[in-house]
Amino acid sequence: MAHFVNDDLEYVVDDYYDVADFEEVPFGDDQPHKNDAIDSDFEDDFDLSKPKTDTSAMEARNGKDIQGIPWERLNFTRDKYRETRLKQYKNYESVTRSPEELEMPCLEVEKGKNFYDFHFNTRLVKSTIVHFQLRNLLWATSKHDVYLMQNYSVMHWSSLLRRGNEVLNVAKPIVPTLKSPGSLAQSLSRVQISTMAVKEDLMVAGGFRGELICKNLNHPGVFCTKLTTDENDITNTVDVYHNPSGSLRVMSANNDAQVRVFDAENFTCLNRFSFDWSVNNTSVSPDGKLVAVLGDSADCLIADAQSGKVTGSLKGHLDYSFASAWHPDGHILATGNQDTTCRLWDIRNLSESVAVLKGRMGAIRAVKFTTDGRFLAMAEPADFVHIIDAQSGYVKGQEIDIFGEIAGISFSPDTEALFIGVADRTYGSLLEFNRRHFNQYLETMF
Repeated sequence: MAHFVNDDLEYVVDDYYDVADFEEVPFGDDQPHKNDAIDSDFEDDFDLSKPKTDTSAMEARNGKDIQGIPWERLNFTRDKYRETRLKQYKNYESVTRSPEELEMPCLEVEKGKNFYDFHFNTRLVKSTIVHFQLRNLLWATSKHDVYLMQNYSVMHWSSLLRRGNEVLNVAKPIVPTLKSPGSLAQSLSRVQISTMAVKEDLMVAGGFRGELICKNLNHPGVFCTKLTTDENDITNTVDVYHNPSGSLRVMSANNDAQVRVFDAENFTCLNRFSFDWSVNNTSVSPDGKLVAVLGDSADCLIADAQSGKVTGSLKGHLDYSFASAWHPDGHILATGNQDTTCRLWDIRNLSESVAVLKGRMGAIRAVKFTTDGRFLAMAEPADFVHIIDAQSGYVKGQEIDIFGEIAGISFSPDTEALFIGVADRTYGSLLEFNRRHFNQYLETMF
């Protein structure tokens, strides 16, 4: 993956307009994005006297922008800005390709469906990112519980109470309190979290300088270590899964071309696998037997999750990949790539992908299936999240059109909610969409 300094991040709106009479900081000022605002107005963020920062479904139905952007006070319309954004957005490429190469056959997806309806947007918690290629920074553990990165804090948001609280502060020194013989525990400080995952009350985070942090959400104590000595060896992805015998495992993938497997009980390193290129993403199959390995190569690999032995290669993408997800049936794997596509592979026949899905304007940086396998969500770096109906053969879709860098997407385990983290200095927020159920009475609104 590309080496990167945080100042490289861009904002949604540039100098396309004049907002001198707009009392809020515009959501696309021309100042570089910083992630060192540890002493940000934390209390102000949770000041309940500012309900205007949130948007409800009823307000949206009455015409309010779901992100709270006051288009009526700007010098252009939302449609005009969208048009300009589509023309000016530049997708990042690691491999230079001709326009002809990008004209690959993709499924014609029928857009305009509404599988998930807008429910709520809060700016009381605000997603932040530290690397423009890594967007796994938001996880839902239930319809009412979401974990996200906000500057140097892991935050918990309760959509039921509409209240946020800090789970872990990584700006301060972190001293490992969960130690066991053979573990690599060591103290850390001022960690910039680049990726995270939450499963079965275990929160795992990876750092910009190769750190790994594990915390049980229901018990005190934390395990932390530095996986590499090279400060450029970013922890690109972490995965929490069960191996075939049912034991909980943690897998990390780093820029040093290493994949490491840890026991989630005593945090000892059980194995490590080496590859020929930086590993940007791994995901373990539902049965715990296989792992998809993606990185600084146009090819993706399938390997044995126990030994790391490569058993298959996926050829078709034109650039580097940064996202993958398994369908719950374990047969279909989705891979997201900087060539602006998501490919679907049948693990029983790896000769070619079974379908290619196209993004609107940028790379596919996050992909997630619902636990029932009905829907696939794929997120671009900014502005667009696509929900594809797997039951239709991936030819029917919903396009969620917003403005801002997308820090992460996550379905709730019961499939009832989809959360989207938006990273922006002014309009950074957490969006919630609820699954639409047909042939049912609408909820009574008071």
